[in-house]
Amino acid sequence: MSDDRGLTGAGKRTRRALLAGAGAAGAAVVLSACGGDGDDGATPSSPGPEVSNTGDAGGGDRQGSQSLARTTDIPVGGGAVLAAQGIVITQPSPGEFKGFDPKCPHQGCNVSNVDGGTINCVCHQSKFSIEDGSVTSGPSPAPLAAKNVKVEGDQISLA
Repeated sequence: MSDDRGLTGAGKRTRRALLAGAGAAGAAVVLSACGGDGDDGATPSSPGPEVSNTGDAGGGDRQGSQSLARTTDIPVGGGAVLAAQGIVITQPSPGEFKGFDPKCPHQGCNVSNVDGGTINCVCHQSKFSIEDGSVTSGPSPAPLAAKNVKVEGDQISLA
């Protein structure tokens, strides 16, 4: 004897009801693994150094500028993803610092790390040059957007 909930006899589920439930759960897992346009970039990323206020009280031209990182925080030939600050900073060659938007143009995931001379998005394996943000591999249709940074002393901030 079976009812419309897939139960038989003493509250046991039919094989059909169990398989249908398992199939729905599996589909949810598969769909959640592939982000869409609304992907919030919840991939792991390095938090980077904390932001500190480097403005001076004397009213100089640095007043109110936010330090994103110290120059020593950014390795030569590499970089750092500063997720909380919304920027990736790289140092392609000694003393040359570049800034990029961390949002991958492919589907909006945030890039996760800088390694092997590229800025990497683990969502769909796009890779971007630390020199200019151009696509070096992957499905991204466009480069990472540049962000202007400036260096004053050992502090890196937005220009």
